[in-house]
Amino acid sequence: MKGTARIAGMALAAALLVAQALAAETSAGNAAHAFTLSSPDITAGGKIAEAQVFSDFGCKGGNVSPQLAWSGAPAGTRSFALLMYDPDAPTGSGWWHWILYNIPATATSLPAGAGDPQKHLLPAGALQGRTDFGTPGYGGPCPPPGKPHHYHLWLYALKVERLDVPADATAAYIGFNVRAQSLGRAQLMGVYGR
Repeated sequence: MKGTARIAGMALAAALLVAQALAAETSAGNAAHAFTLSSPDITAGGKIAEAQVFSDFGCKGGNVSPQLAWSGAPAGTRSFALLMYDPDAPTGSGWWHWILYNIPATATSLPAGAGDPQKHLLPAGALQGRTDFGTPGYGGPCPPPGKPHHYHLWLYALKVERLDVPADATAAYIGFNVRAQSLGRAQLMGVYGR
């Protein structure tokens, strides 16, 4: 009986080791395929470069949208949408800085300045929604002097090729539709203060 119990204990220990190894392998595989968003214009500490800062309201930045790259989109992704939002803005509802949707599923990056409607740097079919600045296109950070603000860039992988929203839709309306069609989200956060 003691020998049988010992063999059963060894078998259980071996099974646990195999299960741990498989879990570690699965975890490593998932990490390798994680949906990620990155930018050379937002440093490791999250600081947003002056080139990306707004050029009005007392700010003197370049108002250039950041260069972005992504990888690891979920299976079934048919398009992407990018939302940039400042929850710290003293408005009671935050501030939408950039709304971009109908980005083709084949896209994996955006060049710096793609948010300027005059430069025509967006992938074919991509559209920019109206921000809280009142117009489509990128509007950079420009918080009131004092505490730094946090700027969330959310890249959504969508299960539809195109969002069917009106051309003058609000950021909240587009955001609702983006979340309703989302397969997953990659995010990046920048910080800027003055």
